[in-house]
Order: sequence, then C-alpha cells, then structure tokens
Amino acid sequence: MPPPDTTPSTEEAVTRVIAFFETLAPADVAALGRLYAAEARFKDPFNEVQGLPAIRHIFEHMFVALDQPRFVVTGRVVQGQQCFLTWEFLFAFRNFHKGVAQTVRGASHLVFDDQGLVTLHRDYWDAAEELYEKLPVVGGLMRWLKKRANS
Repeated sequence: MPPPDTTPSTEEAVTRVIAFFETLAPADVAALGRLYAAEARFKDPFNEVQGLPAIRHIFEHMFVALDQPRFVVTGRVVQGQQCFLTWEFLFAFRNFHKGVAQTVRGASHLVFDDQGLVTLHRDYWDAAEELYEKLPVVGGLMRWLKKRANS
C-alpha cells in the first residue's frame, strides 16, 4: 500500500496564506518561511526581490512605514498550483495624512510548489491611482496629469 499523500492541496495552501495575511502582525513576519519557499520571488510596483530574507524585509518595512497595515482578501480563484487573490490593503500613513485611513485595492498572483509553499508572489495594483494621488504635492500633479490624459 502506498504511503498516504501528505502534500497539502493548493486550496489548503491558499487558505493558509489568506489566514496569515489577514491577521499579519509585526511578530509574524519571521514566520514567512512557513508560507514561502527559500528562493521565492516577490514583485510589486516598488520591489522585485528573490529569497526569503528579502521578502521578509519588505514586510518588516511595511510595519515601520505605515500605521496599522492590514489585508482583507475579497476574492480568490485557484487553478492547479496557482491562485489569483483580490484584496484591499488598509493602512494610514505615518508622515502625511497621519491617522487618515487609506485603502489600496489590488490583486496577487501566487504560484505554489509541491509542498504548498509560495514560489512566486506578484502583486498588481495601480500605484498612481491608489497611492500617488493621495500624497500632498505629488497627488495634485497626478490628478492634473490624469485629467489632461482623459481630455
């Protein structure tokens, strides 16, 4: 008789990732190795890194730069060993608009290995609309450029 399959399904791995990110706190960043493969790749509009230490650094910096950052996953599609998540990222800036709640809406493409660990995490969101337009000075310029482009 063959041994029982102990490899987690992609659905189980996705559920674990969602639960982790929706409850993420600064102390949890050290545990990213439970979700990510050692040489995982991560890319978003500001970063492109490979390896667990570099990915940890991105999330550590998030807690330094922002007040009360948290993720709310609003949708998921799982196919094979990959998934696509839609989410809202809620936070407040520490330096400007201090204390004013902000929301960035985006999506993540995750690819899992046979052990259910993330090997690729790619975030998609519009930095201009979701972030730059909310900043003093730069925001005014971005809104003006958007208006000019649409006229």
